[in-house]
Order: sequence, then structure tokens, then C-alpha cells
Amino acid sequence: MRRTRIAVLAATVVALGVTAAGTAAAGPTGDARDARDTNATAAHAAALAKAAALRKAIDGLPAADATAAQVRYKGEDLRWSGAAGRADLRTHRPVKGDERFRAGSITKTFTAAVALQLVHEKKLDLDGTVQHYLPGLLPAHYPDVKVRHLLDYTSGLPGGDTREAPKSPGWDKGRHTTWDHRALVQAGFGKPMEFTPGTRQHYSNIGYNVLGLLIEKVTGRTYEQELRARVIDRVGLKDTYSPGADPRIKGRHTHGYEAIKASGGGTRLVDTTEWDQSETWASGDLITTTADLERFTAALFAGRVVPQQELKLMFTVPEVPAYGSSRPAAYSSGLTRIQLVKNGPVYWGKSGSRYGYLSGFGATQDGTRSLVYSVNSTDAKGDAATAPDSRIGRIIMAGLGEPSA
Repeated sequence: MRRTRIAVLAATVVALGVTAAGTAAAGPTGDARDARDTNATAAHAAALAKAAALRKAIDGLPAADATAAQVRYKGEDLRWSGAAGRADLRTHRPVKGDERFRAGSITKTFTAAVALQLVHEKKLDLDGTVQHYLPGLLPAHYPDVKVRHLLDYTSGLPGGDTREAPKSPGWDKGRHTTWDHRALVQAGFGKPMEFTPGTRQHYSNIGYNVLGLLIEKVTGRTYEQELRARVIDRVGLKDTYSPGADPRIKGRHTHGYEAIKASGGGTRLVDTTEWDQSETWASGDLITTTADLERFTAALFAGRVVPQQELKLMFTVPEVPAYGSSRPAAYSSGLTRIQLVKNGPVYWGKSGSRYGYLSGFGATQDGTRSLVYSVNSTDAKGDAATAPDSRIGRIIMAGLGEPSA
């Protein structure tokens, strides 16, 4: 596979203004000036080091693990964006950094934002039940499931198996199947509840697809219409949309590829770009860009998308254990709590994957530091793709990690 030299779109260290000395009476003392100059120099050096680490993390593409990467970082002393690799291996078109991609489960953050707006408007009640809003959707023997349970993954609802497991012989057989939204939700309801609602947390798509149905029921409009009016247009996201049953990605975009074992040994890359995303719908069908995600993150965390009262839920993890383990829950309503090192800073964000695409964003709650990435991983559903020593792991540590880490 041909490699392409990294294309850095922008790498700017924000000037750390060191003013000229004034008179002894009006300006700082020599010691104060020295301390200020030392701090400015250290901050400048740290910004340059971070930019170099981000650049290194995406260098060398295309490679066996990924075909392209797009990254954006924003901090107090640095704004950086870069891209590397090929947007299309067939034409050898280089990625520029403004291409659209499939965002996968990042969609859940957008869906949560719509639902929480409706909670603020009292069109939805956090303690209202699915059985009340959508009678007949859940089996009669299921216990009451509240809106808050859907938002923070504590519903206990079983999800349906809409496609074969990754790397299995039939892994891509459903790529052109269009799912009815209600049928998608009910696909797993032949199974018993996983646990009593509100007692465990199990991350899955089911709750957010039910939220999609709830949004449509209480507004009388489609989920896609509400998402556009309440989030996409409100924030000014010019390259973000829900594709519906269209398997294509409109406009300039990166191609996704999955590495599959070849019959004669080794691996071959399968182009997974065209894929009907109705199998994920309100939990994972969004198409966007890194610039739009950066803009969305800033607006969301600043309270310009979800009112402050409801926004608190997006930064609150329920105090329950994770399903199937003794570990504490890590997900809030639409976000994930991220702490890369013990006693280190806390970030909030969301990741998402579709075949050929692995993306994510993370930021401090006050929005002073943020990272957005999209990597065209050739094993996007594999655990190795997000391991600490993976390309994505290195991107995350370069952007959000501390020097001591």
C-alpha cells in the first residue's frame, strides 16, 4: 500500500503575549517579569510538543491499521488540525481534513440533546414511561421503563441482533437492508429483560432507538426533522446530516475499509463506505466532519444546545454498577466520563464506530480543551483498534493526556 506524506492543515501556537517592561513604578518587578517570561516559554514549548505528538500520531498513513485520519485539537495555547492518508484508495485521493465520515454512536449525543430539550419543554418527562408514551411497544410482561433509563443506559431492555458478528462469514450481508424503526426496536423483545430498570448500566443501541420513537411520538415530526431543527441548524453544522435509508455518503468523504482474511492467506480490504445505516438509526447513523463535531462540542458544553438544568444530566453518571461486572458505570445521558490517568483531569465525550470508521470527541467540562478525531480503521469493531498503544490510543493521549502519562 502506498504511503502518503502527512498533510497538516493547520498548526498554530497561539501567541503568549510577553509585554515590554515598563517603569519600575508602573510595571512588574524584574522577578515577576522573569517568572512570567519563564511561564510563557514553558507554555509555548508544551504547545509545540503537543502539536508534534499529534502530528506523529497520524503520520505514516495509509498503513495496515488505517487508511486515513483527521484530527482537530483546541486548547488555551494551541489550535491544531491535521490529516493524513488516502480518502479513496482506488483513486489515491489524499485526505484533506474536511471530508465527511460516518460518526457511529456519536449520534447518541445528538439524540440525547434532542430528548433533553423536549424534557425542558415538558413534552417528555424523565420519569414518564415508555409504556405511557408508546403503549404496546414493549411486551406486556416487561416492567416500567422510564425515559431517564433510556438516556443513561439503565433500561435493561434487550437489543436485537440485526447483523452477523464482525469477521463472521455473513458479516456484511445486511448492508443494503432497510429496517423499519419500530421493527428495529422490537427485534430483541423475544428475550427477557437483562435486569431491573435503574439497577445496572449496559451500553447498547436499544435505548436510543426507543428515544427516536419517543421523539417522533411527542413532536409529531420525524426524528430527522427534529434533529436538524433542534441541533444541526441551531449550531450551524453545514456538513452534518442523517442519511435515512440512503447507503451513500453525500459530498466529499472518506472511504471506509475493513480488513478481511483472504482465501489464499493474508488479508484483503473491502470498501464498506456504502451501507444502509437504518440498522442503527437514532443510535448511530449520523454523518459529519471533524469541524462540525468541534463546533457542536463547544456549543453543547457551553449550554447553547441543551438548557443548563438538563445539561447537568449529561455530566452525571448514575451510581450503579456496569452490567456483568463490579465496575462502576461510566456513561451519562449521551456522554462518557473519561479519565486517562488516576487523579488526572476528567473529560467528557463520545466515540463511535461503523465498519471502516472510528471517531470520537472529548473535552473538559468547561470546554477549554477539546479533541476530535476520525480514523478510517481497517478493524473498526475490533478491541485492538482502541487499545492504549493503538493509533487512536496515541491520538487521544497526544491530545488529552498529561506529560506525566
